Amino acid sequence: MSKDYQNIKVIGFDADDTLWVNETYFRDAELEFAKLLSLYETANKIDQELFKMEMKNLSLYGYGIKGFVLSMVEMALELSNNSVSNDSISKILEIGKGMLNKPVELLEGVEDTLKALSLTHRLILVTKGDLLDQERKLEKSNLTSYFHHIEVLSDKKEINYSKLLNHLDINPSEFLMVGNSLKSDILPLVNIGAEAIHVPFHTTWLHEQVNDENQTKKNAYKTLSSLLDLKAIFN
Repeated sequence: MSKDYQNIKVIGFDADDTLWVNETYFRDAELEFAKLLSLYETANKIDQELFKMEMKNLSLYGYGIKGFVLSMVEMALELSNNSVSNDSISKILEIGKGMLNKPVELLEGVEDTLKALSLTHRLILVTKGDLLDQERKLEKSNLTSYFHHIEVLSDKKEINYSKLLNHLDINPSEFLMVGNSLKSDILPLVNIGAEAIHVPFHTTWLHEQVNDENQTKKNAYKTLSSLLDLKAIFN
């Protein structure tokens, strides 16, 4: 699909799984958790029940590793009928700490792309999740200098984007959002009249997946295989 981005003045980037690896660590943690509780249930069932617990707690804890760990603890207690050992609870906490201490692994072409685009456009970072964790990852990434503004949202819905763009005095027609999640980074922007480019990651959290009905808007955005392709568009 051919699109004209000559009117774009500001480019927004998602962080997790757009600039650096994130979801892979959650999948690894889920495997560790399933092994830890294998005495009580099958791995597939544990995975399903943990996701349900995360969804139940989302409005309380929000997105991020800390809420994920609290959901694992609650799930361990529920599956074991409150008989899970203190040692197992300690191991769950260690899984979470291990995730928080992961190095920041930039995806292919990230720094080269940001460096090039920052010379011609105003760049902003728009992510969601735990503020402290996102600040930590951003600092470790050494990408801060490329962004004019950094925003950590509690959620990424149309209203959140509209408020942010209004606050930054950005016209939606002059804004382009780049991200890996159709649900969080692409469709909300299309719906408010902005542009969006989808750069898929190899794994997507179930909560971020969209059904076929939402795919009817696929002609409203472009899909790229790498951020390096984004650099080529504006060169």
